[in-house]
Amino acid sequence: SYTSPYTRKVRIVLAEKNIPASFELDLPWSPQTRVPAFNPLGKVPVLVQDDGSTLFDSRVIVEYLDFLQPTPPLYGDTPQERIAIKRWEALADGAADAAAAIVIENRRVENERSAAWISRQQTKLEAALAAMSSELGNRSFCAKQSITLADIAVGATLGFIRFRLPQLDWQAAHPNLAALLERLSERASFIDTVPHD
Repeated sequence: SYTSPYTRKVRIVLAEKNIPASFELDLPWSPQTRVPAFNPLGKVPVLVQDDGSTLFDSRVIVEYLDFLQPTPPLYGDTPQERIAIKRWEALADGAADAAAAIVIENRRVENERSAAWISRQQTKLEAALAAMSSELGNRSFCAKQSITLADIAVGATLGFIRFRLPQLDWQAAHPNLAALLERLSERASFIDTVPHD
């Protein structure tokens, strides 16, 4: 999916590590989807390896890619750095989960939508953005002095929110996150994976 923040995260890691891979568009929501044949959960992304075996979800895939091609390292050099980066990834993915839930609920027929559900997801999303903003502070990158998986995950999530929920004014509330996204958006890996329908 061109719009999935999880798929974009994997695509950015592939680009940053210069690992060749073919991209196959297959929307899990389509009745003709083949995704369940590769992932029993019916979700993207799925990495199909040369031997036909598959890896899913995005966290498993990016960790495998980092192991496959150690440079540039995206998880840090120490156990503490690795856990801190994985925590950032979990926070970013959780924010993406909440944003996606809002988008999906808003696609339902109006009289079937749950305002309470949307409000609950909105609260989660706002809390995640506030936490990311607070932890980023005035640093240029989330976890180190250079790009890591933390920045890739946060950037993919912020790009998804900007694309799918343009009515949210998160940039004004969190200018440091907006500045981070702008810095990341100058990288070829982000330019080449901008979400679109």
